[in-house]
Amino acid sequence: MNYYELVFTLIDSQGFYQDLLINDLSQISFDTFEETDFGFKAYIVTDKFDQDLLDNYLLKYAGECTFSYEINLIPAQNWNQVWESNFEPITINDKVLVRATFHPTKNNFDYEIVIDPKMAFGTGHHQTTAMMMAYMLETNFTQKMVLDMGCGTGILAILASKMGAKQVIAIDNDPVCYQSVIENAALNGVKIESLCGSKEEIPTRKFDIILANINRNILLDQIATYAQVLNNDGILFLSGFHQEPDVEMLNKAAKALNLKYLHHKNLNEWVAAKFVKIN
Repeated sequence: MNYYELVFTLIDSQGFYQDLLINDLSQISFDTFEETDFGFKAYIVTDKFDQDLLDNYLLKYAGECTFSYEINLIPAQNWNQVWESNFEPITINDKVLVRATFHPTKNNFDYEIVIDPKMAFGTGHHQTTAMMMAYMLETNFTQKMVLDMGCGTGILAILASKMGAKQVIAIDNDPVCYQSVIENAALNGVKIESLCGSKEEIPTRKFDIILANINRNILLDQIATYAQVLNNDGILFLSGFHQEPDVEMLNKAAKALNLKYLHHKNLNEWVAAKFVKIN
């Protein structure tokens, strides 16, 4: 099938706007995204492209985010071959290997995660996913109840399960991600409850660890719900935002909810932070 490729260039815009744009585009049938040095590329089947709908979605960014985009027609091609040429295995702290189904296995890692990379969300290559996994390697997941919000392809949820979590629930508002988690969990031989939606899908039960790798605005909207379902002394890991002004804003919101900021990691201007719920 033929695709349109929209090449977005962000100009003098804060990083979280790119995540918001990608999230919005995923709601209107764009199914694949690729980051570039100056923005990102978004792909959509030509039959599903609606210029008027796109214009309406982009109107909300007027006056807030400066960007441009160009549209290219991409003729039908072997998309699996394209993914194979662009996707490389990654390692985290010499302990985790994330590889695609078409890569050979390696035995010198504590944890191996195999995914079918149908889309760019959550392949592990983004700095925020890498930092979240680094945090996870410092944490005891044995017999823990875990919630993964904005789970993408399910990498964090899979790692939590392989690290001994009692139960893992993974939530994403993209139906492609929802299905991808189911398929990738099966590939890795782990049990994950995959749900499609947003904070309204969070079960009314208590969690020991919550992983939320989304963006600042969505995290601010959802953090009160996280606090509500997190056990006392439970750990909250957040990522998908930048140092300024995001860390201060999230810390302020967390403090009001008895979520104590502990520290954060930085990687190429992106940040991941750790909080604990206090009595």
